[in-house]
Amino acid sequence: MSEALIRQVAILVGGKGTRLGELTREVPKPLLPIANERAFLDYLIEMVARHGYADIMLLAGHLADRVEEAYQGRRLGDATIRVLREHEPLGTGGALTTARDALDEQFILMNGDTLFDINLRALEASARGGQAVATIALRVADDVSRYGRVLTDGARVTRFLEKDPGFHGPGTINGGVYVLKRTVLDLIDRLPCSIEQDIFPRLVEFGMIRGEIFDGCFLDIGIPAALELGHRKLPKLRVRPAAFFDRDGVLNVDHGYTFRPGDLEFVPGAVEAVRRLNDRGYLVIVVSNQAAIARGYCTIEDVNRFNRAMQEQLFRHGAHVDQFYVAPYHPEGKIAEYAIDHVDRKPGPGMLLRAFVDWPIDKERSFLIGDKETDIRAAENAGIVGYLYAGGDLNDFVDNLLAKQVLTTIRA
Repeated sequence: MSEALIRQVAILVGGKGTRLGELTREVPKPLLPIANERAFLDYLIEMVARHGYADIMLLAGHLADRVEEAYQGRRLGDATIRVLREHEPLGTGGALTTARDALDEQFILMNGDTLFDINLRALEASARGGQAVATIALRVADDVSRYGRVLTDGARVTRFLEKDPGFHGPGTINGGVYVLKRTVLDLIDRLPCSIEQDIFPRLVEFGMIRGEIFDGCFLDIGIPAALELGHRKLPKLRVRPAAFFDRDGVLNVDHGYTFRPGDLEFVPGAVEAVRRLNDRGYLVIVVSNQAAIARGYCTIEDVNRFNRAMQEQLFRHGAHVDQFYVAPYHPEGKIAEYAIDHVDRKPGPGMLLRAFVDWPIDKERSFLIGDKETDIRAAENAGIVGYLYAGGDLNDFVDNLLAKQVLTTIRA
């Protein structure tokens, strides 16, 4: 049996933020507004939800009532948010004990005052199948004086060095995002407990912790200067280009009205192409005409079931689609409500225009890959460039566009 996919992310939001002074006297640090717009925590939750994690737990302590008021029971896409509170300060490791009964066998843990803009599914994939209790996301920094260093031997973490304000050199730092097995709780034998200072060093001794280096934008708002940087940087980071894909004939083999999960067959290089774009920070969005619904051959739920099967297969390879859009229309259909020539049906631009409303998309750097002229016309009608895919390895196709600098990396 294949290893279960991770569905749960826990975010630590219980710290007092004392280094920020009066700013956090009445507002929890992760709830501080960025550029007078949205809370810092909103950026984290949005990142988690678009990667397809359905269960988001906020582990609250300081001013927990403010966290509950803002987030308890909220939904974002398919994700549901719940707040679990500790009634006394227990440390980052101790906070996990308050969620003991709610934790899955494996989950992602992240710090609520740090944003590390990485492909979370890639981190999950790197942890799959191994014996490590913890897999941490690492980043190479030019100056590690604020963070301390992480030493590794390949993927194996060998030592954590305390931060040294006098050392202003480069090194590898802890990015504050972890894939953990629930058995990590067995190592918490006293409270309060810090997972970074008390638990991770013990896992080093046991050889049960590994690290994976990522190069995404890293921002810790723990001090005023870093918070000010967040005001300038985060709103721009949120706006990113989108890679739109037609589905049948581009991502998967078109068997003719393909909607049964058992018929899912990726075209060569499709999974790698999606992963490549995920890693570079692009939104990956599928826009698909599904006339089979209008013709009565299947239902919208049948198509959604196929899309979920595609998504699960992508997850297992460290990739994901941020959203699927479906146009169930055809003017010659048999189902009355869909038997129309709707703007969503390509070459109409409706699905892309809806995506521009739903997502913070940089249109100038966005593109569409399709296998029909109607796909290319839909892209043009939406004001973005379209590329005609005529078969072959899709990853090579995307790689060639990258080589021509048609697509640009947005990782900072």
